[in-house]
Amino acid sequence: MNYLDYFKELCKIPHGSGNTKKISDYLVSFAKEQELTYYQDAANNVIIIREAAPGREGDEPVIIQGHMDMVAVHDDDFDIDMEKTGLSLKTDGDFLYAEGTSLGGDDGIAVAYAMQLLSDKSLKLPRIEAVITVDEEVGMLGADVIDLSMLKGHTMLNIDSEEEGIFLVSCAGGARIDFKYPMSKVDASEGKAYKILIEGFKGGHSGTEIDKGRANAIEVMGTILKKLNEANLVVGYADIKGGTADNAICNACEAVIYSREIEPALFDIIKIEAMESYASVETDYKITLTEVDAAGKEWFYNNETYLWHFLTSLPNGVIKMSADIEGLVQTSLNKGIISMKDGNVDLSISVRSSVDSEKDELLDTLKKIAKEHGAETSVRGDYPGWAFRKESPIRDKMVKTYEEMYGKEAEVQALHAGLECGIFAKKIKDLDCVSFGPNIYDIHTTKEKLSLSSAERTWEFILKVLA
Repeated sequence: MNYLDYFKELCKIPHGSGNTKKISDYLVSFAKEQELTYYQDAANNVIIIREAAPGREGDEPVIIQGHMDMVAVHDDDFDIDMEKTGLSLKTDGDFLYAEGTSLGGDDGIAVAYAMQLLSDKSLKLPRIEAVITVDEEVGMLGADVIDLSMLKGHTMLNIDSEEEGIFLVSCAGGARIDFKYPMSKVDASEGKAYKILIEGFKGGHSGTEIDKGRANAIEVMGTILKKLNEANLVVGYADIKGGTADNAICNACEAVIYSREIEPALFDIIKIEAMESYASVETDYKITLTEVDAAGKEWFYNNETYLWHFLTSLPNGVIKMSADIEGLVQTSLNKGIISMKDGNVDLSISVRSSVDSEKDELLDTLKKIAKEHGAETSVRGDYPGWAFRKESPIRDKMVKTYEEMYGKEAEVQALHAGLECGIFAKKIKDLDCVSFGPNIYDIHTTKEKLSLSSAERTWEFILKVLA
């Protein structure tokens, strides 16, 4: 089997973040079939080792690293339980995609490449140490707890980037912060129940697309609720929900409210005002107001700090650009997931910065805002940034190899999104690492697609580097 065959097999197994036991066990079964040394920990991380081929025993071992979990999202009108059902793969010319769902090329392609490197006995390779982590998409939780004491390598290929010919050598650190905003039950007897639905925003990765001006549906919903409250209309909330991952720009959100009658003409004005700053970016979306049955619903409100005020007081998007690297976001945050249970509104935000002090300051600011609104906070998945190395043999080798193969220079860049390289650099002394990968478009969305020709070129490049 080649890497594409392995990728298709991986896609048959549900493997969203937090749902990795089956895919982890599949990798263990693969290691057993190939008679390779493997390690599987309680978190479901898997390490598989292939010893050096004859004649390459004296070469530096190479760590091949990626993560097995994916951001599992599907279209609202596509009926699938992604915790139980695999993906339906389709091909359109050069592109591989999944019908109605995200593809998980981030980072299934790394796992697939590793599987062929481990299993193809015709390849004369140095010692390969494949490290496949879990729950990277929800805070790099697997990388944080994995034991790497059995590894011998100090050179790592992190195959978790999505632009061919771009080699990443530094990245931001980050953390997730969760909020619990309290409301009390209220009597809502004079008015009507409405559902506000926002759908069709572009969404995308909150690291790589945060500076593209894309609308965040939670942010827009907060603005709409603010304007309705300024008109003295909303008296209660039964539900609010949106987002699928805190590191994905929220592309859909809905709220069920109890309100004095909302005139369609007024709501049309509110929609226009809420979307003014996104007019040139978001062109294919819907924001609708529909009257719904109020029977059987419980209504909640906070008369002291107001939900709309809490949502709009929290910043979102780019906070600061780098003064050293043109075009690089230095500090940002993303409102990722919102939900409501028993009158409490839960909100998760992803915070990123390449300057640890700025990350900490931003977290402190968010905590202060939460405290002013009576909301509880907790921080999880705090991970370090990955510092640039002035001397990097693997970077130099990869840049030279790329130019020899394709007759053009590769781009060496820093990244605002988080990578596991920073955590691995803390665990492995003097780790020399580069992150790269084939062209994958619209990751973390249902429009995600993998370029097959780029995947093949990247495979050939990996083999050349390892040779």
